[in-house]
Amino acid sequence: MTTTASAYYDDDYAPFPRRISTGNIIKVDLGKLAWAAYDDAGYLVRWGRASGGKKYCPDIGRGCRTVTGTYTIYRKQGPGCKSSRFPVGRGGAPMPYCMHFKGGYALHGGQVPGYNASHGCIRLHYGDAEWLNQDFVRVGSTRVNIKY
Repeated sequence: MTTTASAYYDDDYAPFPRRISTGNIIKVDLGKLAWAAYDDAGYLVRWGRASGGKKYCPDIGRGCRTVTGTYTIYRKQGPGCKSSRFPVGRGGAPMPYCMHFKGGYALHGGQVPGYNASHGCIRLHYGDAEWLNQDFVRVGSTRVNIKY
């Protein structure tokens, strides 16, 4: 077993299969509140906890669930990444190590409270977001698959 800040690989505990048929992908299951990274050969290399969009956001007066489907990461930024939209009217919410996959939706570091709590982004533990951003994601080719 390899231990990291918040994620580890252990067949007995990982909520994802050890191997899948496709690689260089991040699987996010917001029903399980977890993510998994698969290498080019389709082997699980790391997984951790996640938090996605909640059912309703009162500050915007509508639902704010995370989009589902498969997308390609098209941009990533470092520890200084910030939201241009939230908080509403001001922007500037920290999104360290953001990795955008559809419009303003991104995977990024943040608090992972054990339930879906965001405006639609996928929050990861800070160390996990840094690892994905710096050591795993290849802009233009790494895909992210999201479901609830």
